[in-house]
Amino acid sequence: MALKVDLKPHEKIIIGSCVITNTDQRAKLLIEGERIPVLREKDVLTPATADTPAKLIYLAVQLMYISPDPQQHHAVYFDLIRNVLSAAPSSAPAIADINNHILEGDYYKALKDSKKLIAYEEQLLAQARAQQAADGLVGAA
Repeated sequence: MALKVDLKPHEKIIIGSCVITNTDQRAKLLIEGERIPVLREKDVLTPATADTPAKLIYLAVQLMYISPDPQQHHAVYFDLIRNVLSAAPSSAPAIADINNHILEGDYYKALKDSKKLIAYEEQLLAQARAQQAADGLVGAA
């Protein structure tokens, strides 16, 4: 089945190992092929924007997804998940989902589940900030 992509002016997209930049007008693409990595600009993380542990995991999975040899990124990925699991054991179910997709070779689904891990991490951080604020109010009383 073909993938339909509507690109905004100057939007970038990765198809395979190529970065394609749209011109100054909207463009519609029909992409056909099996297991060709396609990644829109809004879904791309760079080392500079991967500023949390979950985002670093997403970056590692992203590199697996677009790489001709995904296994060259496995060691970094597994180091990252060990660190996240030791700091936040409650993230184990989300990481298990990502791992299962990686083992099946379905890096696109692993990437989608990595976004869920980022959202979960944001939730944990928000809870921690709220708890710190509450503790600060209690301590000030």
